[in-house]
Amino acid sequence: MSAHYYTQPDPAAAAEACAHHIISVLEEAIAGHEVASVALSGGSTPRLLFEKLARAQFRWDAVHLFWVDERCVPPTDPASNFKLADDYLIRPAHISHRNIHRVCAELAPKTAAARYAGEIREFFGLDEGELPHFDLVHRGMGPDAHSASLFPGSPLIDDREGIAGAVFIEKFNQWRITLLPGVLLAAKHTVFLVAGADKAEAIRAVFKEEYDPKKYPAQIAAHHARGVTWFLDAAAAALLD
Repeated sequence: MSAHYYTQPDPAAAAEACAHHIISVLEEAIAGHEVASVALSGGSTPRLLFEKLARAQFRWDAVHLFWVDERCVPPTDPASNFKLADDYLIRPAHISHRNIHRVCAELAPKTAAARYAGEIREFFGLDEGELPHFDLVHRGMGPDAHSASLFPGSPLIDDREGIAGAVFIEKFNQWRITLLPGVLLAAKHTVFLVAGADKAEAIRAVFKEEYDPKKYPAQIAAHHARGVTWFLDAAAAALLD
């Protein structure tokens, strides 16, 4: 396993450590290429992270933001991952809308996925069949070990060639758009921020159980991606010792 994890006493400290790591990675990326590409996740924990990133003295004008996944709702909906980032990072940090590449999730799911994949191809200058290499992908994990919108049992877990796909999540009765495993694995750096006692068993399984990504989707990154760093609070890490 190529992953490294750091444990902090509480969610705020884990978010702080994760923010410092992200800024360090982005500074290095900008130094080499003048711009950096980041894919963000949603959920409950990222709010703390976004608040800390927004307060950092950093050249956000050189960063282009994408999303790991998105719920199929309008961008003003409280459930929107874009709205979370807009409220706590994009607007507070005054990031230009020219640098924002959101999923147009108000469209029909498959149309939104195709449009998003097309925008990614255009930004990275990809030929057909090529995958993007994001400078950094920020991810979370659910209590069922799902990450992005790749849930246990999803057929998309086997897709290593596509960029983005639409998937219906039965447990939430909801369509979502998600980056696919090939893209997630191709990222130059990946950070996971995971907090809460309800994640402890999933964290233990991802790190300790036999490799079975259809059961524990987050294992894909933990076992195969390069440059993966996990930031955990003490409650999420409780079963690792």
